[in-house]
Order: sequence, then C-alpha cells, then structure tokens
Amino acid sequence: MANEQGINVAVVGATGAVGEQILATLEAKDFPISKIKLLSSKRSAGKEMTFKGETVTIEEAVPEAFENVQLALFSAGGGVSKQLAPEAVKRGALVVDNTSAYRMDPEVPLVVPEVNEEDIKKHQGIIANPNCSTIQMVVALEPVRKKLGLNKVIVSTYQAVSGAGLDAVEEMQQQSRDILDGKEVTPKVLPVSGDERHFQIAYNAVPQIDKFEENGYTFEEMKMINETKKIMHDERLQVAATCVRLPVETGHSESVYIETDQPAESVAAMKQLIAEGDGITLQDDPSNQVYPLAVDSVGLPDVFVGRIRQDLDTENGYHLWVVSDNLVKGAAYNSVQIAERALAYGLLK
Repeated sequence: MANEQGINVAVVGATGAVGEQILATLEAKDFPISKIKLLSSKRSAGKEMTFKGETVTIEEAVPEAFENVQLALFSAGGGVSKQLAPEAVKRGALVVDNTSAYRMDPEVPLVVPEVNEEDIKKHQGIIANPNCSTIQMVVALEPVRKKLGLNKVIVSTYQAVSGAGLDAVEEMQQQSRDILDGKEVTPKVLPVSGDERHFQIAYNAVPQIDKFEENGYTFEEMKMINETKKIMHDERLQVAATCVRLPVETGHSESVYIETDQPAESVAAMKQLIAEGDGITLQDDPSNQVYPLAVDSVGLPDVFVGRIRQDLDTENGYHLWVVSDNLVKGAAYNSVQIAERALAYGLLK
C-alpha cells in the first residue's frame, strides 16, 4: 500500500460495487499510491476492507477527510458528489466523479481517454466519468468518426441489472428463485428505486432505465444522447437511444446503427478500422458464431465489437453489436484511466 513516490488517494463509495471495482483496478494497475483513504457513509464507517494485502479502516465521508488528498475518486451517488466534490477540490484534490452530478456542466470535462483525452487538461478541479452505456459506445465509434465522419447514431441498449446497484442484483436473484419455486414475486426496486410502481425483472425485459423526462425519453436515454455529443465535441451529431433493462447481472450490450459522412471501402475495411481502435477487441466471425457476449465481458476492460454489417438500404449505414462490463470499463476502469492520464500530464501534485 505504501509508495514513497506515490500520491494520496481517497475512494468515496468504497463499499459499493463500483467502489470495490475501483480498488481492484488501482491494485491491478499498480497505481502509484502513497496513502489510500476509503470513505463511505456513516453507517459503514469503522468497517474494514483489504487493499494490496493490507487492512484499511473505512472512514466517514466528510469534508475534513480530504485533507492532504491529491486524488479523489467518487462513486457514491450524485448527491454525495454535489456535496463533497467541491470540498475535496477546495482542499487541493483532483476529483474524478463517476456520477451524473457534473457530466453536463460546461465547466467540467467529460472524458473517455480513448476519445477525448486532451480534455483532461481543461479541468478546474473535477473531471466527470460518463455513463457506462455511453462509454462503451463512443469507444467503439471513435475510430469510425475519425476516419469516415459520423452524422447519425441510433442505439438500443440491453443493460445489466448491476447498473442499478446491488439491491437490484439481489432482487433479480431472489425473483428468479421465487419463480422457480412457484412463489409470488413482489418487485420493490426496479425499474427505479423509490418510485411508486415496480416491475419484475427476472425473466423479463423492462424498457425503462431511470425516470421519464417530459419529452418521453428516460433520463438514461438523454444521458446517452447528450454525453455522446459532449464527448465527441459535435452538437450536430444526431443521436437517438432506447434503453432497456434485462435480467443479466453484469455486462451491457448495445445494438448500434450509424450513418457515416462517407462509406467505408467495404465491410471488411470497416471491421479492420474498428479493430484498430484503442480499447477495442473485435469478435466478428458469423460463420463460426463468433460475436460478443455479455457473459464473456465480465471482469475485462475491453469494449467488444461484432456483428458489423452494412445496412441493406443505406450505403453509408452500418450496424454494430457492442458489449462491455459496465462496472469495469463502464465505470471503475475509465475512472482510473483518467487518473493515470492526469498523472502523466503532471496534473496530480
């Protein structure tokens, strides 16, 4: 855990699914840490976790906890980030925030390193980590955008329950057991915790992730639309999204239709272009049933792309299937990547 050449790091929301994955990623990457603080709610304070083989006691996330912290990785919900991220910045920390609190703030960079790494340099104390479903899509599309241009994106998502938190995962598991045992199912969490109505997720597909906006889109769908434009610095880009929750524990899948400014020379050329993109693993051999599967993405940082084909009616239209672990590249891994780049740029002191 000690590293005399390292920096002081705080992980806010350390006991959550993303927080645990952030710790695993920091450890796997051997991120240079001198001292680590694990911060959580008052309820979790005093409990212990292990990092790099050493026991670390969880502290309550309060403003004073950020004294002498150089990097603060937040994943404890938007309310906590709104309250405590400015306190961390005030005390000299660079905040990488994995909530929706600051994503569309024009003063806050929204970063996927494979796409817009340079935006890290524009930070004023906070860098936002995009939505999980947005991250994997823009990584897959970036090599296409750079080479052929991009003018339209239509995405339908098939999102894992872990994106809604541990309570949602436990609900899905319990519902599955109850259904197999012939018991009645009483949903309490999904699609939106705290709402008046809830629906069964086991053996079901729910076309609602987050609350509905006045325009008929859900907040999740609007996040994908707005974040994609911000990350790619392209307000003219046409983006539409339909987000669906499936009874899959981990790994988001997306059916993505794009229209490019100019067509690729061939489908093979499009596959090669995407395969050469940063952070992408191509799995595309239909004759041998090779394509990305959510179950195969678990625990891996890659964005997997397959089922690449040209639209039958539109010369510059293409269809892709994009899969990634929503807790790894979709959250923790991207956050740590941002921190690594910030360190390389000399922004962590």
